[in-house]
Amino acid sequence: MDVELLPGHTAFRAEVRAFVDSRLPPSIRDKVLRGARLEKEDYQCWQRILHAHGWGAPNWPREYGGTGWDAVQQAVFDDECAAAGAPRQLPFGLKMLGPVLMRFGTEAQRERFLPDILRGDAWWCQGYSEPGAGSDLASLKTRAVLDGEHYVVDGQKTWTTLAQHADWMFCLARTDPAAKPQLGISFLLVDMRSPGVTVRPIITLDGEHEVNEVWLDAVRVPLAQRVGEAHQGWTIAKYLLGHERSNIAGVGICRREMQRLRALHAGDDARGRRLRADALARARMAQLEIDLLALEITQLRLLQQPAASGAASSMLKVLGSQMQQRIAEALLHAAGAQALGGSDTLPGAEHALLAAQYANWRKVSIYGGSNEIQRNILARAMGL
Repeated sequence: MDVELLPGHTAFRAEVRAFVDSRLPPSIRDKVLRGARLEKEDYQCWQRILHAHGWGAPNWPREYGGTGWDAVQQAVFDDECAAAGAPRQLPFGLKMLGPVLMRFGTEAQRERFLPDILRGDAWWCQGYSEPGAGSDLASLKTRAVLDGEHYVVDGQKTWTTLAQHADWMFCLARTDPAAKPQLGISFLLVDMRSPGVTVRPIITLDGEHEVNEVWLDAVRVPLAQRVGEAHQGWTIAKYLLGHERSNIAGVGICRREMQRLRALHAGDDARGRRLRADALARARMAQLEIDLLALEITQLRLLQQPAASGAASSMLKVLGSQMQQRIAEALLHAAGAQALGGSDTLPGAEHALLAAQYANWRKVSIYGGSNEIQRNILARAMGL
């Protein structure tokens, strides 16, 4: 079911569906729908297809090469692409750093970095979390000491997503150790090819190399690569996290995975017949359908507000991450032993990656600020 709250969105949704159906390479679509690993080239290929069509930056204003779409159009675009099996546009450059540079960067920084993000030529990663500073970013220990026209950066970042592919990292570093925890932090742009940068893999529960630890050993960062004023990085960090959290709702991903769940329930094999006969499985399916519809309506309603608040972003983050995890669990139960992997020639091989997906999606309620932190933000917004 498509949820439409404003006139014209039905036609726009149909336009996006037609474009993705005709332009998304089948080999990439197949990987996404199976939950298989995507290579750097897959992400870049899709970004360049979108850029050539003028859709490379759905959330950017036209003056910087974006679409100029409103927030609801952006959500419809993201959801339709995900539901159809397109790779997600990597958010680090487009949805995190891009808006930061437009708001806080210099004209020289915008001219240098934005075009490469738009074309898919520069891959960015996020240098926020540290071993002792995850959701509590104010505890970060990475230091940057000003030395003439450079900062000398020392420290460690962890859980750095896809840093093994990254050309650049936007990084929070403490530039005034005497200041209060939320103060004295600056926002730096670090060339990953700089001497002193070391990327080490962290292999996750599903056996994938998705996250990394990044070591910074006397890395020299030009003063011109600081975004905003010195010691004002906390303000920028909060602005960026608002963009990250609103993108975590994942309505399109949920719709895509619900389609897989429906297919399992509708199957003519013994498993499909068992699921249809299982009252608990049917009830679980019905509740997920209801809650997904409510999530989609909530997202569209919040995005129509003139300025979505931080509390709204937190609400979408909590609801969306919980929804993704509940669907992943339902898929695991529905597929049974077929979800445990094995030979591609065995029956049910199309479900062989569901156990790995279930394990991987446990992270969704943690990154971008854990759901516990988001509930605190919501409580404060309500005056509790």
